[in-house]
Amino acid sequence: MAAIRVTGLRKRYGELEAVRGIDFEVAEGECFALLGPNGAGKTTTVEILEGYRDRDAGEVQVLGLDPQRGGRDLRERVGIVLQSSGHFRELTVREVLELFGGYYPAPRPTGEVIDLVGLGEKAGARIKTLSGGQQRRLDLALGLVGDPDLLFLDEPTTGFDPSARRRSWELIESLRELGKTILLTTHYMDEAQNLADRVAILAAGRVVAAGTPDSLGGRDEGEAMISFRLPAGATLADLPAGLPGRPAPREDRVELRTTEPTMALNLLTGWALHRGEELDALAVTRPSLEDVYLQLTSAQEPAHA
Repeated sequence: MAAIRVTGLRKRYGELEAVRGIDFEVAEGECFALLGPNGAGKTTTVEILEGYRDRDAGEVQVLGLDPQRGGRDLRERVGIVLQSSGHFRELTVREVLELFGGYYPAPRPTGEVIDLVGLGEKAGARIKTLSGGQQRRLDLALGLVGDPDLLFLDEPTTGFDPSARRRSWELIESLRELGKTILLTTHYMDEAQNLADRVAILAAGRVVAAGTPDSLGGRDEGEAMISFRLPAGATLADLPAGLPGRPAPREDRVELRTTEPTMALNLLTGWALHRGEELDALAVTRPSLEDVYLQLTSAQEPAHA
């Protein structure tokens, strides 16, 4: 069953059509990433899904309700973690969570939420004393305190150092294990690669690609790049005949682009074994999610959202 279903969604600001007839679905229990450059229409789309902005055309269902009319019935089942937010700085972590939990009919126990986001040692600390990473964890806790079925995460790790980002990824993974549906917006392609079951890329108000991170833009079926260092004394002319692609020198390595990497590896490794030598730095790579993202978005004219 779809937690979110969007069909033909459109939104215009005067002469500018920011969202131009997009379609996508998010399954229950799925982490879905909405990607795109600034001005692509992400913010407008998410605000429509959250019920904070009206659409001009199309159909939208969030947890079976129209967010334009869902009201309290919908908002009690949705958690929202904004890119930045302000809190009651003089309250403690526990106090602010108990305050916000009181807005919901069946909140998650405060202590359980605090432990879930890793703020156990800071439960009695005033919010103004928290570090940036700890405040971001509190933002997430506030999104979870109502025990939502669906969680919107807007750029959840912006400004984090690599270690803090990894810890946040682990936390988001734990939410998936609780059966939560997550809609994630992020500019970090490695974040989408690691967290999302599926992604959609928006550019100039349209969905230009959608699928799993590994298959987006055909990256799982496109050309592979095989690279290695030639054994000492060997030249390109010594490489085996019949390679499915043309090897080319690049700095201290040889690169071979091919749609048949299995055949190429078989020939290359057999050749090296026959010579009794290693192919140092041997690697097989395909275009990264970032490569595909940049290719799909670079040709689009930006809109403003």
